[in-house]
Amino acid sequence: MPKNLTLVVYKPDSQSTDEYMVYVNFAEYRKWKDGDTSIPLVDVVDSFSVYHTGQGTQGLQKTPSKQQLDTIFGTHKDVDVVQFILKNGKLQHGDIDANEYFTPTMNPTRGSSIVDVRGRGLSGI
Repeated sequence: MPKNLTLVVYKPDSQSTDEYMVYVNFAEYRKWKDGDTSIPLVDVVDSFSVYHTGQGTQGLQKTPSKQQLDTIFGTHKDVDVVQFILKNGKLQHGDIDANEYFTPTMNPTRGSSIVDVRGRGLSGI
């Protein structure tokens, strides 16, 4: 079963491809956005990490520099930036197959995972 992801995405300019994203807990975010300020921000966001992509939401997500955050948001404090994105960003949903993206498997075409340190090669195994 795919894991449900919810992002809040902020675009500083409608013509720009730059987007800043925060992963959120959908139910808690909805309550917080509707005005329930008793919910701690730590329950609303998945983490206080802000992600940036210059290619839209389908591009690679990178952590923006402090200078980028200062330029766009006027601060680089993670709490202030996250609150700004939550207030001014747009909600986006998505599904991701956890097995496809989060399993630490090696490429099976690489061959045997046996490491021979005795100098015989694989002939003696």
